[in-house]
Amino acid sequence: MSLSPARLGAVLSILTFVVDQATKLWLYYVVDIGARPPIAVTPFFDLMLVWNRGVSYGLFQQEGPVGPWVLVILSLAAAVGLGIWLSRVNSRLMAVAIGLIIGGALGNAVDRAAYGAVLDFAHLHAFGYSWYVFNIADAAIVAGVIGILYDALFLEHRRAKSS
Repeated sequence: MSLSPARLGAVLSILTFVVDQATKLWLYYVVDIGARPPIAVTPFFDLMLVWNRGVSYGLFQQEGPVGPWVLVILSLAAAVGLGIWLSRVNSRLMAVAIGLIIGGALGNAVDRAAYGAVLDFAHLHAFGYSWYVFNIADAAIVAGVIGILYDALFLEHRRAKSS
């Protein structure tokens, strides 16, 4: 049995949300990542706690009580809009991409509602360069945006040529 693109995207959004939240809860409450120095997993990857009170890359930091709720509302609105788009797509890649973004947006929205900030924990670094600290939701959002761009820039052109 094959899932329709919309169902595939919906399942992936739920899976992304669950994996993101489970990882964050495990690291925060079981590993107690906030009480430890960075945990070196590899020479280029550490686990560490960073509370992101802004949006991507820590931009637009929100320190007051209203700011996080504005970002929660924006995330929920984006998830609803993407859900409507997901219900109309025919491409499996586009459905996967949208599902990843919805799951990531909801995962980060839950963090903002619960903690007033997003729990980030994955830190990549190499050769003196340090990437921002991120989480599963952030990685899913980035992968989803890349999927949408790939579909729009390369696959849509092929579909238009073949029809």
